[in-house]
Amino acid sequence: MTREQVASAARAALGGGRRLVAAPRVAGGSKKGVYRLVMDDATTAIAYLWDDAENYWPTAEGDDDLTDPFSPGLGLGLFEAAHARLDALGIRVPAIRLVDRDGAHCPADLAIVEDIPGENLEELLARDPRAAAPVMARLGEALEAMRRHRVPTYGKVAVVDGGGTSRGTSCEGVVLDRALRDLAEAASRDPRIVAARDRLEERLLSLAAAVRPRALYAVVHGELGPDHVLVDADGNPVAIDIEGSMYFDVEWEHVFLQIRLHDAYRPLAVDGLDEDRLKLYMLAQRLSLTAGPLRLLDGDFPDRAFMAGIAEYNLKKTLELVRG
Repeated sequence: MTREQVASAARAALGGGRRLVAAPRVAGGSKKGVYRLVMDDATTAIAYLWDDAENYWPTAEGDDDLTDPFSPGLGLGLFEAAHARLDALGIRVPAIRLVDRDGAHCPADLAIVEDIPGENLEELLARDPRAAAPVMARLGEALEAMRRHRVPTYGKVAVVDGGGTSRGTSCEGVVLDRALRDLAEAASRDPRIVAARDRLEERLLSLAAAVRPRALYAVVHGELGPDHVLVDADGNPVAIDIEGSMYFDVEWEHVFLQIRLHDAYRPLAVDGLDEDRLKLYMLAQRLSLTAGPLRLLDGDFPDRAFMAGIAEYNLKKTLELVRG
């Protein structure tokens, strides 16, 4: 986007009497551009821009296949569907100020949403775990609302709510297929995975075979790390980066939360999760968090040391799961 296009969109979203004075990029986005719009009266908003130039991930076959629950969460349509579903469940998400899919302001998909200034949950937990406790409790309530909403079809929210169906026959089958692809990718990039590849594949197949069939699926964010939870002025958790939201096994969400939160996960733990799914999904996510960052480093992602650290940490955790 040119500055003139940004300014035009900002005026349309926030009122024509204001003038855009700055639009700095917000750190963290790897699939879309995220910019804070600052107006001359100190009003702010966040712009999401889905454009190839804003996506650091190397393209791969099947990226545009929305019937794959794990295809990249790109585009305004996925964002709007996920926003509508989460909002209907009472989950706090940034309010939408403007959407532009027709090129009125720029040639790419654009959304302008409410700005939630201040810390995210990751920063709050690190600074003051006691102050984070009520936010964690409210996040647990949000997760329970998502867990209670069950449907008989899995897949991206945009696909399922639009009456579509997803590839495969089960969540665990989709996860196994993806984990085997991640294993192959990781092995192509690191000799330690090559040495353990047979053991890892055997473990994946064994874990998947133990999972019993399931017919109902819950709403999950998919990547609900504490950096994807903002905290508003009233202490409410606010979910962001929601495009990948889907109907899926709730265990997928809880494994990701365990990985990201470590000991801080305890307030979010719930009874009744399927232990077989948890074991399969833990190994699958460790492989994903190894292969994904290594793949991202094939491109021009700027914070390379950070991403390499994620890959290395999860590679070691992956090997621990088949050691001994």
